[in-house]
Amino acid sequence: MISKKKALIFGITGQDGSYLAEFLLEKNYIVHGVKRRSSSENTNRIDHIFDSINFKNKNFFLHYGDVADGTNILNIINKVKPDEIYNLAAQSHVRVSFDVPEYTADTTAIGTLRILESIRALNFFKTKFYQASSSEMFGKQKSSKPQNEFTKFNPMSIYGVSKVFSYHTTILYREAYGFFACNGILFNHESPRRGPTFVTKKIVQGLVRIKKGLQKELILGNLYSVRDWGHAKDYVESMWKILQYKKPDDWVVSTNKNITVKQFVNLCAKELGFKLVWKNKGIKEIGFDQISKKIIIKLDKKYFRPAEVDYLKGDYAKVRKILKWKPKYSIKNLISDMIKHEIKLYE
Repeated sequence: MISKKKALIFGITGQDGSYLAEFLLEKNYIVHGVKRRSSSENTNRIDHIFDSINFKNKNFFLHYGDVADGTNILNIINKVKPDEIYNLAAQSHVRVSFDVPEYTADTTAIGTLRILESIRALNFFKTKFYQASSSEMFGKQKSSKPQNEFTKFNPMSIYGVSKVFSYHTTILYREAYGFFACNGILFNHESPRRGPTFVTKKIVQGLVRIKKGLQKELILGNLYSVRDWGHAKDYVESMWKILQYKKPDDWVVSTNKNITVKQFVNLCAKELGFKLVWKNKGIKEIGFDQISKKIIIKLDKKYFRPAEVDYLKGDYAKVRKILKWKPKYSIKNLISDMIKHEIKLYE
């Protein structure tokens, strides 16, 4: 009898962690997840899988832990003895990384090192390791060419800098110790489970609330940042495919399409039946709804980053050719999925 594979997910309570857990359970894995201890429950994204009282899924287990605690990490890995480890844990908000730089570096950079060191110390050299790298590593680019595995990094935030550290640390452990350690350089990916402080969720949530008369205005920052947005459901499949390939490597995962924040707002507004018109320029730019005759979108400098990343667009040719992965969701499909979920919450 072939035993089931065991996966350990750091960051399981996040957007990607919850979708990855679902995906692996469908693949008949035994899934272990690490969650931080907090005074209030933070498992809303995985409550449909896990119930500490009723034990909904006998193949799903949670452990208290934190990537800031090296001893805890080592003990969990030793207890679970996983075939695959997915490190999705981080202080993942780019703007917030300017406010809490030390904490961001400790969890996003050194947290990765702690996991890799635990694997090494335990001699678990057959355990495969996936590191969630980020398009924010590319940062400010002089060229408008899509970024691929050969594009130089130029991070413009402590979050991006921390991800570059993790990226190179993963490669170091692969080359120095023979680890099956891989980087997935994932471009922006969203979903109905996105946190409310991220711009896509903030836009969807705000416009739905305005439509229902629960909110008057949506306050945003830089409307002209260009991003390559995909759906988290698609992207967690790429994580799994990366660890199933015959040798460890590093991969860009994206859609090779991009739009501005303003275009994202326009698509959401259209889907919800607003007739949005933009007026003024710079920080005074506003979004005016011709149907209600009201200003519904304003800008505020506090939502701008100290150092902006203006343009991100990924070239996923390698992962498409070798791993046969490609995104199933278009940007319109993604927005529709997010809006439908948001509306359902109020119904």
